[in-house]
Amino acid sequence: MSDRIFGLVGLILAFGYAWAALVIEESFLSDAVGPKAFPLIIAGVLALSSIVIIIKPDAAPEWPPFNRFVEVGAAVLVMILYSIFLPELGFVIATALAATYLTWRLGTRPISSVVSGCLTSFGIYAIFHLVLGLSLARGPLGF
Repeated sequence: MSDRIFGLVGLILAFGYAWAALVIEESFLSDAVGPKAFPLIIAGVLALSSIVIIIKPDAAPEWPPFNRFVEVGAAVLVMILYSIFLPELGFVIATALAATYLTWRLGTRPISSVVSGCLTSFGIYAIFHLVLGLSLARGPLGF
């Protein structure tokens, strides 16, 4: 029963995501594909996956222990805090902090997590800002 509820929630999210994608206003300078294509593809994959879960649920689903739910909740909280503090801290600092925490929770050692988080942040910054020329949130250090 729990799989079917999960599938139904996923299907509702897929429809909501598709609706949100369809109301995106397109600029007259958009490319041939437009800004709606990628979100609609994601909504379609989520809807198909949810339908499969509804039609063919696991006979005896095994729920993870409570501490795993706490870890997932903490990761969601980190992503919410990331979006809140991104304008104040800037892209590089906020991304480095979020990536450091998330890699640490995925099992790397603390020092490796800091290195990985910083390299991820600077790598994404280099690709999106320096190479592609996209505007990213500027922090107190000016980048």
